[in-house]
Amino acid sequence: MRVAARLRAEARRADERRLLVLAGDPDRARQVAEQALDAADVDPAGVTYVGTADTPWKRVDPDGLTRLLGTTREAVVLDCHDECRPNAIGRAVGAVDGGGLLVLLAPPLAEWPDRRDGFDEGLAAPPFECSDVTGHFRTRLVSLLRVHPGIAVVDVDADGCRVRRDGLTNPAPRLPRDPLTPPDDAAFPRTVYERCRTDDQVAAVAALERLADPGQALVVEADRGRGKSSAAGLAAGALALDGRAVLVTAPAYRNAAEVFARAREVLDDAGALTAAEPANDEPRRLATTDGGVRFERPVEAAAAVEGAAPPDILLVDEAAALPVRALERLLAAPSVAFATTVHGYEGAGRGFSVRFRDRLADSGHEATDVTLTDPIRYGRDDPVEAWAFRALLFDASPAVDPLVADADPAAATYRRLDADDLLADEHLLREAFGLLVLAHYRTEPDDLARLLDAPNVSARALTCEGHVVSVALLAREGGRPRRGVGVPVGQRVLRVATHPAARSRGFGSRLLRETEREVGDEVDWIGTGFGATPELLRFWRANGFRTVHLSTSRNDASGEYSAVMLRPTSDAGRALADRHARWFCRRAPSVLSDPLDDADPDVVREALGAADATPDLGLTDREWRHLAGLPHGASVFDTAPRPLRRLALRYLVDAGGRPGENADEGSEPPLDPREERLLVRKALQGASWRAAAEELGFAARSECMRTLGQAVRPLLSRYGGALVQPELERYE
Repeated sequence: MRVAARLRAEARRADERRLLVLAGDPDRARQVAEQALDAADVDPAGVTYVGTADTPWKRVDPDGLTRLLGTTREAVVLDCHDECRPNAIGRAVGAVDGGGLLVLLAPPLAEWPDRRDGFDEGLAAPPFECSDVTGHFRTRLVSLLRVHPGIAVVDVDADGCRVRRDGLTNPAPRLPRDPLTPPDDAAFPRTVYERCRTDDQVAAVAALERLADPGQALVVEADRGRGKSSAAGLAAGALALDGRAVLVTAPAYRNAAEVFARAREVLDDAGALTAAEPANDEPRRLATTDGGVRFERPVEAAAAVEGAAPPDILLVDEAAALPVRALERLLAAPSVAFATTVHGYEGAGRGFSVRFRDRLADSGHEATDVTLTDPIRYGRDDPVEAWAFRALLFDASPAVDPLVADADPAAATYRRLDADDLLADEHLLREAFGLLVLAHYRTEPDDLARLLDAPNVSARALTCEGHVVSVALLAREGGRPRRGVGVPVGQRVLRVATHPAARSRGFGSRLLRETEREVGDEVDWIGTGFGATPELLRFWRANGFRTVHLSTSRNDASGEYSAVMLRPTSDAGRALADRHARWFCRRAPSVLSDPLDDADPDVVREALGAADATPDLGLTDREWRHLAGLPHGASVFDTAPRPLRRLALRYLVDAGGRPGENADEGSEPPLDPREERLLVRKALQGASWRAAAEELGFAARSECMRTLGQAVRPLLSRYGGALVQPELERYE
C-alpha cells in the first residue's frame, strides 16, 4: 500500500493528520487496512479499531467511543459498514495524533448513501420504517471525501486496489515555532513554562496561577488538540509544589490522564514527588511534602469540596461531559477551573456553554475566560480537522449580528427547510444548524443526520433578507394503532432557537404560530419537552401551551427537571391534553413533597400556572375550619398539612389564568411572587420553617410563619366563601 506509506510520510513531515478511505467489501477493507498501516510503519499497539469485527488492534465498541476522550493514537480505524454514526466520526477524528492516520472503512462510495444501516434504524421512529430514512447526510459526506484535501480514497474491490485519490497536499515545510517565554511576573517555576508548546499554553498556565487565591474560577476553552489538559496538568503540578492540595475530577480517570502525566513531569523536574499511587503510569494521587494532586470521580469530588476540609483547588477536565447539576455542586470549591471542549462532542454537548455559565456568573467567584486556539498535537493547517469541521458542521454558526440586528418579525419570511434545500444551500444549512448549536445544549453531529435523513423530522424557519433569524426542529409523533383505535398524531417541537441579536421581539412566537397554521389541521396536538426554567415555561405558556408533565428526576445534561407541554389542535388532542393535565395535577402534591422537593419554586409556580385543569379541593368542613385558623397561628399547619396543600395547589393552578369560582373574572392573583414561593416551599414541598425562611430571605422563622398566615387569608375568601367566614370572625 504505497499510498498509505506516502500519506503517512507527508503527515509526519507536516505534523498533520491524513485520512485514508478504504471503500468496498467489509472483509476486504479490513484486510487492506492491516496492509496499509503496516506499510505506513504504524505500530499495531498505537492503533484503535472502532467497530464490531475481530482485528489485530485494540477494539472499541462504537457505543464506547467516549473512552477515547483525552487520549491520542497513531491511527484510528473507523469501521462504518455496520453503521455510520456522525458522533463516532467526530470522536475518532479527535483521537488521532499529529503525523497519524484516520482510516475510514466504508461501503462503495457510490452506493453508500442508498444503503441503510444500524444508525438509520434509530432514525426510523414509528410508524416509519428504516426504508423511509434518506441518505442525504452520507451524500454530503461522500461528496466532501471526494474533494477535500488530505483525503486518499481507495477502491478495495478493484483489482489490486485502485487509488481514486492519493490525498497528498504537498504542504510547505513546517517552520519551527518561535521560542516561548514565560511572563515576567510568573509565580510558577520557569521549568513549568518551558514544558509549554504554544503561546496559548503559556497564557493558559499563567492564568491558572490565579487559582492560588481563593474565590477564583477559570474557564479554559479550546477545540480538541489545543493542550488545555496539558496546561491544567502543568498548573496542577506547580500548585502542588507550592503546598496546595489539588483535586482533579473528570467523567473518568482516562479523561484526566494527561493532567496527571504533565503534573508528574513538573514534580519530577523539581525532585519533589514523594509518592505516586498506584505506582504505575496511571496514578490517582501524586504527593509532595506538603501538597499533592489527586483524582476523584465527580460525585466524590462534589462531596469533598462541600465537606469540612475541602481541597485548596479543584480542576474539572472535560467539564461539558458532566451534568450541570454536578457542575453546580463543584462550585463550592474555594477555587476552581473548568476545562471544556468548544467544538466536539465530549459527552453532554453544549450543556456547559448554554446553561452552566449563568450559574457560574451567580456563584460569587471571580471568573476568568481563557481560550486556546493553536493546535498542539498537530499542525495549524491540519486538513483532517478542517474536513471534520465542515462535514459535521462543528463550526457552523448563525449569521453575524449586524445582518439580523434590525430584523422585524412581521417582515420575516416563513419557510420549510427541506433536506434538498439545505443540501443545495450550504449557507442556509450552516446558519440554521449553527443557530441550533448555539441555542441548545444537546445539539450534536447525530442531529445533523437526523435533520437531513429522519423521515419524521423537519425544520421551519423565519428568514430576513435570506438569513435565518429563528428556526424550529419538528418531529411527527403518534398515529400508531392501539387496540383498533388510532392514537392521536402530534407535532413535537424538538428545538426552537432565535438569533441572539434578535431575541425578545416575538420571532419565536411568530414561528410557532406559522407552524401551527401550516400543520394544525394535520395533527391533533403540538407539543414540546425541555429542561424547565421559569423563563421557558412562561414563553411556552404565552404561546398557548399547557403543562402535562414534570419529570421526577433531573436531566443529566441540563441539570433541570424536564417539562412536557401540549397545545391541542383537535377534539382528540384536547381530550388527550385534558386527561394528562388532570393526572399531572392529581399527582403534583405527592411528587412535590418527595422527588421534586428541591425543584425551583418559580419552576413549580410556572408549571402549575400553565396546567389546564381545575384541581378538586375536596376539603371537609373540619379542614376548612382548620385553614381558617392559619392566619392567626401558622404553626397549626404542621398538625394537618393536607388542607393547605390542596388549597395551595388549586390557587397556583388558577393563578395561571382561571380564577376560582368565588373570584371575579379577570381579577389579579391576590398573592405576590414571594408569597407564592412560600406556598410552594412550605405547603407543597414540605420545607422546614427554618429552610423556607433562609431561602426566601425572611429575617426569622416567626416572620416566615406570619407571612404564610397572611397569604392564606385571601385564599380563604377566594375559595372558602361562606364556609369559612364564621370561623374567621370567631378568631377576630
